[in-house]
Amino acid sequence: MNVRKISTITELVFTEGGRAVPAPVRTAVVLAVIENPWAGQGFVQDLAPGIDSVASDLGALLAPRVVEALGAPVEAYGKAAIVGLDGEVEHGSALIHTLKFGDHFRKAASATTLLPAVEKRAPAGATFDIPLKHITDATIRSHHQSIEVRLGDAPRPDEIIIGLAAAAQGRPQARLAPLSSEQ
Repeated sequence: MNVRKISTITELVFTEGGRAVPAPVRTAVVLAVIENPWAGQGFVQDLAPGIDSVASDLGALLAPRVVEALGAPVEAYGKAAIVGLDGEVEHGSALIHTLKFGDHFRKAASATTLLPAVEKRAPAGATFDIPLKHITDATIRSHHQSIEVRLGDAPRPDEIIIGLAAAAQGRPQARLAPLSSEQ
């Protein structure tokens, strides 16, 4: 795995809708810009060797960093892969949609639900929204949220941005009725 850089973004929201929130709403994102392990190989049918050589190490690298950056217990989480223009969306999907990657974050966050994800192919500087859901119950509406991120110089055509996002709570000023109220 060749990492060009790691970026950490933290956010504290103090007001929403013109009203103060009871406590600052904390969100953190850690992004690794890596060389696409399939770059320059043309169409690769069997992605397993690249997954085996990168996914677990990448999950182990990012999971503790995003938890540390959040600085609070994780209540919502998500993941992302943004592939440079010379790669395929499947390259990013291959790295993040495996237990070898995701279980590092599940363990670090004491989570049991599937990690929501976004993946796409885009040029450097593209904006993307990482979806987040509750770590143990994906039906908890207050924790359905997203965080917008971008890196001005990534991904280069032969790179992939892999990211993890964490929130210490639900959306600021969340007030939707529970899903069970509609069933």
